[in-house]
Amino acid sequence: MTSEAKHVTLQWQHGMAFEGGVAGGPSIAIDADGKTGPGPMDTLLLALAACTASDVVSILEKMRWPVQGMTVDVTGERRPDHPKRYTSIVLTYRIRAPGAPEERVRHAIDLSLEKYCSVTHSLAPDIARRYELVLES
Repeated sequence: MTSEAKHVTLQWQHGMAFEGGVAGGPSIAIDADGKTGPGPMDTLLLALAACTASDVVSILEKMRWPVQGMTVDVTGERRPDHPKRYTSIVLTYRIRAPGAPEERVRHAIDLSLEKYCSVTHSLAPDIARRYELVLES
């Protein structure tokens, strides 16, 4: 089995603001105060949304149902006490793929969440996860 190592660097800017990314590549702002960028826990939800959304677009294209629009809203419920980790996550996919049957779109989402999305599989297995689908015309 071959391992694929990833490396990113995060640099403190000021207060609770940081900027990070892959060396020589684009960077993102992460701000625990939420002033100059999303906080770390918000960034985790964004990473999950981006991972699964890119899978779904790719899978639907392979099924010959091209996506014309997609929004993924993610809500994470956190523990009230430290560590304030996520206990449940709900993803709401709003997808515009004219003519695509709902069962095919759900199959693409299921494949992403159950097999392909690395972020999903990097989360603790006891986090309750579910999704909702809104097909838009």
